[in-house]
Amino acid sequence: MAKIVVIGGTGYTGSHLVREAAARGHDVVSVSRSEPQERVHGVQYEVGPAEQTAERVIPGADAVVATLSPRGDMAGRLVEVYSDLARLSAQTGARYLQIGGFSSLRPAPGAPRFAEGDVPEEYRQEALEGEAGRVMLVEDAPEDLDWVFVSPAGAYGAFAPGERTGAYRVGDEVALFDADGASTLSAADLAIALVDEIEKPAHHRQHIGIAY
Repeated sequence: MAKIVVIGGTGYTGSHLVREAAARGHDVVSVSRSEPQERVHGVQYEVGPAEQTAERVIPGADAVVATLSPRGDMAGRLVEVYSDLARLSAQTGARYLQIGGFSSLRPAPGAPRFAEGDVPEEYRQEALEGEAGRVMLVEDAPEDLDWVFVSPAGAYGAFAPGERTGAYRVGDEVALFDADGASTLSAADLAIALVDEIEKPAHHRQHIGIAY
């Protein structure tokens, strides 16, 4: 059993991860600004800003999973907060998994990342801030931090909830597409993939993509 701290534990990605990890018997701590709409039995809920709560809950953790979004009062602050979480994780010896966006992936080996291209204006700021979080890990993460930067599929989010299938593929920084050219993934299956990675670490200081 691992102690898993989920930053953003009541959000779309975080809430699915909390349920999956708790169902597998892990010791789960959810950190969020808001109370959960429905509490998961056995989960420790901490309500408050991540930057005020992290120092108290990360010590003793085996894994920290950061699932915040650069929206609302977090816009423009995400990289700063993630940098602090990475530092605290390194200090306490926890693995650090940071959930980014599809735009940080490449369409082909050696090609520019999607975030460097023509991202629709309504998504551009989020894409750039998510990509800045990846760059922070690559260039500035503590040398002893065991980190993984995770990019879910292109059609991932509350707008396309999907179903739990138990199936997924893990790739590198080149985006994964199915035979029809689609890049999809449900939150339940991303949660499965994340807990699998925590239970059996297979990637270290790497950027990976997860999709069907």
